[in-house]
Amino acid sequence: MRLTTKGRFAVTAMLDLALRQAGGPVTLAGISERQHISLSYLEQLFGKLRRRELVDSVRGPGGGYCLARPAAEITVAAIICAVDEPLDATQCGGKENCLDDKRCMTHDLWASLNRTIYDYLSGITLAQLIDEQHEKQRRKTECVLIDQRHKELTGAAPSL
Repeated sequence: MRLTTKGRFAVTAMLDLALRQAGGPVTLAGISERQHISLSYLEQLFGKLRRRELVDSVRGPGGGYCLARPAAEITVAAIICAVDEPLDATQCGGKENCLDDKRCMTHDLWASLNRTIYDYLSGITLAQLIDEQHEKQRRKTECVLIDQRHKELTGAAPSL
């Protein structure tokens, strides 16, 4: 089973968009710069995401992209499927013809893995990923504040 760059980049770009859209439409150039994903690649991905109605585009000055629905309604699986990324661990693509046009002995194992992965990714929403990012940022900020306070009180860095 391989989740390729296309699926990973699509999820990363959607999370970047979701985290920043409160400030208005988000440009692909901004996502490209922050996430180190080629602009032309993002344009391809967002074309597919728009056709699947996961994002809306806003034209003109101040334009860009925003989510087409609430983040709680967009799953990781939906994003990956939108960019035509197959989640398939079988060698035959589910056609059951991987061993001289016959089903291999381990087909059911790989097909079951496909279902498990899809079910897992279907259970994770963009809203959950946003919450995780906010929590990481909160903890990071908290550590910086504690470190600063310690330096103010002792004049030295904390020893961990």
